[in-house]
Amino acid sequence: MSVVAVRRRPMQWSGGRAMAYAPPVAIFALQQLLYPLPLGVFVRGVLVGGVTALIALGMALIYRSNRIVNFAQGDLGAAPAVLVFLLLTDWGWPYPLAVAAGALAAFALGGIVELAVIRRFFRAPRLVLTVATIGLAQLLTGIAVFLPRWFGIEGSFLAPRIQDPFDVRFEIGGTIFRANSVVAFVATPLLVLGLVVFLRGTKLGIAIRASADRADRAALLGVPVKRLQTLVWAVAGLLAFAATFMRAGILGLPVGSVLSLGILLRSLTALLLGGLVHLPVIGLSAVALGVLELGIDWHAGDTLLGFDLPPLDAVLALVVLVALLLRRRRDGRTDIDDQSSWQAADEVRPIPRELARLPEVRWTRIALIGALAAAALLLPHVLPVDQSLKASAVMVYAILAMSIVVLTGWAGQVSLGQVAFFAIGAAIGAKLTHTWNVDLLLAVVLAGMAGAAAAVLVGLPALRYRGLYLAVTTFAFALATTAYFLDRSYFQWVPNQRITRRPLLGIVDIDSPTRIYYVMLAGLLVVLIGLRGVRHSRTGRVLIALRDNERGAQAYSIDVVRAKLTAFAISGFVAAVAGALFVHHQQAFGSGPYQPSENLAVFAMAVVGGVTSLPGALLGAFYLLGTRWFLPIEWQFLASGFGVLLVLMVLPGGLGGLLFDIRDHALRWVAGRRDILVPSLLADRAEDVRNDDPDAATPLPSEPARDADDDDDPADDAEPAHVGHGGGDA
Repeated sequence: MSVVAVRRRPMQWSGGRAMAYAPPVAIFALQQLLYPLPLGVFVRGVLVGGVTALIALGMALIYRSNRIVNFAQGDLGAAPAVLVFLLLTDWGWPYPLAVAAGALAAFALGGIVELAVIRRFFRAPRLVLTVATIGLAQLLTGIAVFLPRWFGIEGSFLAPRIQDPFDVRFEIGGTIFRANSVVAFVATPLLVLGLVVFLRGTKLGIAIRASADRADRAALLGVPVKRLQTLVWAVAGLLAFAATFMRAGILGLPVGSVLSLGILLRSLTALLLGGLVHLPVIGLSAVALGVLELGIDWHAGDTLLGFDLPPLDAVLALVVLVALLLRRRRDGRTDIDDQSSWQAADEVRPIPRELARLPEVRWTRIALIGALAAAALLLPHVLPVDQSLKASAVMVYAILAMSIVVLTGWAGQVSLGQVAFFAIGAAIGAKLTHTWNVDLLLAVVLAGMAGAAAAVLVGLPALRYRGLYLAVTTFAFALATTAYFLDRSYFQWVPNQRITRRPLLGIVDIDSPTRIYYVMLAGLLVVLIGLRGVRHSRTGRVLIALRDNERGAQAYSIDVVRAKLTAFAISGFVAAVAGALFVHHQQAFGSGPYQPSENLAVFAMAVVGGVTSLPGALLGAFYLLGTRWFLPIEWQFLASGFGVLLVLMVLPGGLGGLLFDIRDHALRWVAGRRDILVPSLLADRAEDVRNDDPDAATPLPSEPARDADDDDDPADDAEPAHVGHGGGDA
């Protein structure tokens, strides 16, 4: 196997290579200053952080190989850890043999996941693959849950702490440690050291690093990139098993839910502090965050300058923000490639002008819109009350998914924190109507403005970064919002009473399931029409140009800062409007709908539907929530992680892409019947043939997509075509 040389990159932190270790050192200093610990608790924090470091290092390996955030990293080790527990307790295997079997199973599982799932997305945008790992996490959790049944264990399964392999007990500063702690203290540094030696001292490790830097170039030089990716996933599975198993020996083995989002955020934070690829810094940062976690727990309820000390999630959000501000921005070729790989699917083009005015096309559109409108209006009269309320909730989540379409699908800014803006809109909307007796219509607008302001503040790091860095920032903000900013134990203004549905404008009664359904439907239509207008305006074309080629957009005098903040403001406004509607739909500001895990579910909803199109947001909400709430239980697997993977494997462009493919197929039939030449439709068909047969003839050149109102815009003639969709400020 050929191996290419790997050029060592300079460290990305200001001040040179030594400054790379500044983040973990600063976290240790923060912990000692604000959250001092006894020696025993400090050592236990190092132990917990070391276990988290294994998860973070596995995520770093996957990032090196696939340039994605692997949300299934922790869950790769769940099923093998359950297997070891069952082998120890049910079959009575010796401890070393059971652990070896679990490690082998984890190694094999990681490779199988790459071969069966990840490789199917080799050419897909990294955004789609990242969402696939969210579905994969749920699927792996399901395997871990059902594994005890395959051993003949019926009922629920919650494994206790794994028994110590040998009898040892000692005390440090009042904290008792046992054999499982000793295993973790010995195994964790050995695994980290072995990983570093493997990557830096072996031919396979060097090849992995080379293929991570430039996969296409490495393949041309003879490096088997795909096989190396399989090996990387196998090693990541082994690290995940080690982390899960050792954590089970200390804290127990919870089965039945995905990896704690708190652990996920700490792993992501360590990954960010290490610049995504610097393994020693990632490991030390994870250890520092583990000590900080126990320090915050130890000092829970304490005050500083008269204020309660914030929880860990809020502190981590601050750490992420400071890390982004201190990190030196890179604009090398690899970073530009990383940014472009996070772009969504191709933009949906309008109906070609040659066909838009034909009677059969025009009347078909009118008939479809009329049928959908009639179905929407009649739905609450044919559904039971509980299902009518569920149908109106689906429409609210469709509005929330549309906010992701604006920010991610149009502007190319990856956000995993939309539920935070959703929650802010809900809290402020409830406060306005319940406490201050503001009319619902005005409250929705004011709540939207608050969401827009919050989104602009969160989007400030986007002025320098995008892709993974922005995703981690927004995810951290979502956890901080739920755990701190909207927690009544810290802020008493957060409503907890039952929300009364007051008449609209003091006249229209909405206090019934049918009437609230029509309120949600009206809100959906207003948002849909408004965003459609934004997309066809100059602002929408600027956002598309910004997504496709930021430097090219700047060449046409587009104010990038204003455009990005505009995208965040619009997205935050829409998400907060959805929250204000939802809290009155539910008549309570509960905690369940705003949990951090909902951020991943809503993001998956938008991508499954088709993140570049507004109809796709509707389809994604109807698919994931409709199948869960309206179909028989034997069909509800379609709303699970398996359903997400199934849709993305078959339809990488999402359900919206399928909808527009059907539309284009019908338009080709109309064009052929009318003997009208439509270059864009012919180019699409030729592109499909070329994807199936690389030796197919070169297709006819296609005309760039143009909106009906941009004939006089000189920026629309720019090359490449996507860059020329705007030429001014948003």
